[in-house]
Amino acid sequence: MSETSQLLAAIADTGRDPVRGGYSRPVFAAAERELLDWYVAELDRRGLGAETDRNGVVWAWWNPAGVPLQDTVVTGSHLDSVPGGGAFDGPLGVASALRAVDLLRERGVVPARPLGLAVFPEEEGSRFGVACLGSRLLTGAITPERALGLTDPDGNTFADVARAAGLDPAGFGRDDEALARVGTFVELHVEQGRGLVDLGAPVAVAGSVIGHGRWRFTVHGQGNHAGTTLLEDRRDPLLAAARVVVAAREVAAAHPGTRATVGRLQPVPGGTNVIASRVDLWLDVRHPEDAVTAAVVAEVSRRAVELAAAEGCTVQVREESLSPTVAFDAGLARRLSGVLPTAPRLDTGAGHDAGVLAGRVPSAMLFTRNPTGVSHSPEEFCTDDDAELGSVALADVLQDLLG
Repeated sequence: MSETSQLLAAIADTGRDPVRGGYSRPVFAAAERELLDWYVAELDRRGLGAETDRNGVVWAWWNPAGVPLQDTVVTGSHLDSVPGGGAFDGPLGVASALRAVDLLRERGVVPARPLGLAVFPEEEGSRFGVACLGSRLLTGAITPERALGLTDPDGNTFADVARAAGLDPAGFGRDDEALARVGTFVELHVEQGRGLVDLGAPVAVAGSVIGHGRWRFTVHGQGNHAGTTLLEDRRDPLLAAARVVVAAREVAAAHPGTRATVGRLQPVPGGTNVIASRVDLWLDVRHPEDAVTAAVVAEVSRRAVELAAAEGCTVQVREESLSPTVAFDAGLARRLSGVLPTAPRLDTGAGHDAGVLAGRVPSAMLFTRNPTGVSHSPEEFCTDDDAELGSVALADVLQDLLG
């Protein structure tokens, strides 16, 4: 087993989900806190002290020259997961960053420029509904007022949960001092698709992150008794919501290249013998052209109003997050391709902290091959050899940047 895989093996039992399969590691919950403890312990073994900033980002610095922390090369990823997610989405990037430090030291590299490691909270948005929440707060891409008011499925606010995790909600928000330390950011991530499988390559350099967003549709109807309410007397929001799900697929299909998904639908109150009074559903839409994304959402929203009205219901639509298409720094991408001449360029339909940071600092990404092509699922995978090859590629890139 390679050194990168050994790091991942140490956390293989943390956050396993016996119901969904895979892993459920929501931000600030016990499993994610346990992963952070593992990470801090690994930093300690390498003589790298951890510090948590006011937005919950965990930083560490390798700075043998003792120079000021500015123009730093930073790498890292996240440790939280979607419900029932795979073992590699997030943790592979964190483990590869640790392994890259080991490789650089084995090579005798003594960086004159500091190297930083970072772990960002709530990248998936699985608990509070907004992806890359930590990096959005850090960069000012979301206001602290909005972030603090977000609630999880149990009704807990982000402010209260963060406070329980030892953070001060009053400190959340854009942190120019922390950003000033970062000169370059490089994130390694398992590929969340089959691009590298088709290309027969273990590692790729990212070109762009496709624009994406999440919208919440709330359909209001009339709650009632399932056994006593005639079909013709019903105002069933779940029936309307089901038709909205189908409409989203139909609208997306009419716009080539669009990905539209309803992955979560929540009836209220949710009883088996109860006609729901309200249904919430979340629509995820992605397309390389932001105008197409907007057009798809507008058309789905228009059809949702019609479909709800046909069932005697009403619908409200609210944008929860929106990230335009991000092209990574072209000069930095060329530099990475120069270091890794056999690595192809790949665009990605998945959101990442690197895509958020790209608006403030030169950023880049590396992808490591996923032989199943499946992600956000227990079937997500990375072979032992490819995991190590990804770490070596990251170390090669970091050595070049640190030079």
